[in-house]
Amino acid sequence: MKQRKISPWTWVPSLYFAEGLPYVAVTFLSIEIYMQMGLSDAEVTFYTSWLYLPWVIKPAWSPFLDLIKTKRWWVVSMQMLLGAAFASVAFTVDTVWWLQGTICFFWLLAFSSATHDVTADGFYMLGLNQHQQTFFVGIRSTFYRVSIVVGKGGLVALAGIMQKQVGIQLSWSLIFYTLMALFIGLSLYHRFILPKPTEDSEHTHLSAAGLFRDFAETFISFFRKKQVWVAIAFILLFRLPEALITPVSQLFLQAPAGKGGLALSLKEYGLVNGTVGVIGLLIGGVLGGMVASRGGLKRWLWPMTTAITLPNIAYVYLAYELPKSIIAICTAVFIENLGYGFGFSAYMLFMIYFSKGKHKTSHYALCTGFMALSMMLPGFFAGALAQWAGYEIFFIIVMLSCLFPFIVASLLKIDPEFGKKCAG
Repeated sequence: MKQRKISPWTWVPSLYFAEGLPYVAVTFLSIEIYMQMGLSDAEVTFYTSWLYLPWVIKPAWSPFLDLIKTKRWWVVSMQMLLGAAFASVAFTVDTVWWLQGTICFFWLLAFSSATHDVTADGFYMLGLNQHQQTFFVGIRSTFYRVSIVVGKGGLVALAGIMQKQVGIQLSWSLIFYTLMALFIGLSLYHRFILPKPTEDSEHTHLSAAGLFRDFAETFISFFRKKQVWVAIAFILLFRLPEALITPVSQLFLQAPAGKGGLALSLKEYGLVNGTVGVIGLLIGGVLGGMVASRGGLKRWLWPMTTAITLPNIAYVYLAYELPKSIIAICTAVFIENLGYGFGFSAYMLFMIYFSKGKHKTSHYALCTGFMALSMMLPGFFAGALAQWAGYEIFFIIVMLSCLFPFIVASLLKIDPEFGKKCAG
């Protein structure tokens, strides 16, 4: 039976929009909720940092997904499960046991989201030919970023508007019920619209024992690669300043003036960080990709290392000056995110460079696990450090931590031709 032709425009944008929103909910909205519910900075960052764990360990279980059903089945099923997890958070956040309940279901969200990431990326490669994959790589990235703007900007601002009418807990409950409805709708939509590539079939010939042997071989070969320990150190430490800033900046921008914060309302915060900040991040990422494709990673490593570190001084300015002007705050946050987006290009390109070889897909997955770990570990103590030292001193400490990205970057050995358009 001939398969009907389905345009990638009907499913690639919606698939990657669906990939981004759960990640934002787990890593960003959870901080927002716990902060508003009165937890200390130390408690907020400690609890939410654990939620990165599924992305750290997803390479361990992702190969075994092929034993059960197709990638298409996993995509649709995970979106339905994400809808159920959003509903569970929505229900528990408006109860007296909100902390225990939401942590439990944020974990379900995190594991479901990490699994959805694996299968969605796999389906993208099966559902499109090589030319289409190249053409739509920018489209998928754009719609992933759009989901971040919606989550960090739109949903936060909407929660702020609703809280004036219904209070904190009920407003977040309604937000998550809305996400529930969205993901049930996306699951049903993708159930009918996603293509059925012939390569996406159940792998009945595979066995758990065989997959475990393959995984062990891949894992061992990863640690036998040249400069592996330098590479791991780079992945863990290159983003250290940003890993410290990310959870604390969210708290600082909204903390009351009495605690040394900028006391932004939810609506203002949605504009500053969720919209202006994400736009800066997106522009920086685009510029980083453009210049790296012309000069190569090696040539741009030092400018990108500078970009991902020195603009953090914007938060030192904000902490000491405590400006009232929303334009000044937006400008500082934009500059910091622009630098991070530009510098992050070097980070992503190095992981691609290091993963080259026989097991490049699996090795890249292991790199992404270390990437998630690089955000998880600093989060455990970032809030406690800010709470102990105060925001002013904390951001000075962040600037001192900028030494680590320069140290690990200096240890890398990179082919000068890697990343250039003319490279083979």
